[in-house]
Amino acid sequence: MTGDWRMDRIGTALRGDNPTVLRRLTSGFAVIGDVQFLPGYSVLLVDEPDVQRLSDLPRAKRLSFLSDMDQLGEAVERACRRLDPAFRRVNLEILGNTDPFLHAHVWPRFEWEPADVVGKPVLPSVPEGRWFRGLSAAGRVEGLGDVRRDVVLVLRRGSGCVAFPTRDGTRASSRSGGVGGSR
Repeated sequence: MTGDWRMDRIGTALRGDNPTVLRRLTSGFAVIGDVQFLPGYSVLLVDEPDVQRLSDLPRAKRLSFLSDMDQLGEAVERACRRLDPAFRRVNLEILGNTDPFLHAHVWPRFEWEPADVVGKPVLPSVPEGRWFRGLSAAGRVEGLGDVRRDVVLVLRRGSGCVAFPTRDGTRASSRSGGVGGSR
């Protein structure tokens, strides 16, 4: 591949050249955010580059996209709940104000977020560089372990209970709140 995969996120995902792809889903691609404003931030990309809005899809594919968004949201929730006891919830958004293709944002939210932004949407609340945690090529987020691996594990197993190994070697169920407990 020549060029920057960021210039054609969907095309590179379709060709297998997008390094952020976590898993192919029914209507698109689950990808880890290439910037991590909040650890575990992920995006669902539609698999048709010319589709700009949810209403451009036939009803069956539209419902499939929403189902995939739910599946990715649940995977991010389970992974983040396990990795950070301060995990609160997941916010799901379909915006489309900047990128000209249909995509959905999956934002994990945490207790450690500044009080002045907790009740607001993520993007307008994040000043340049604030909360940034780097994402390594392997998908590791500083201080939180392998978010990428855990989200992929949940996506592979689909809905239902996923048991993760804990730091002490026992196994914790993500359905029952995992390491971080239920919230």
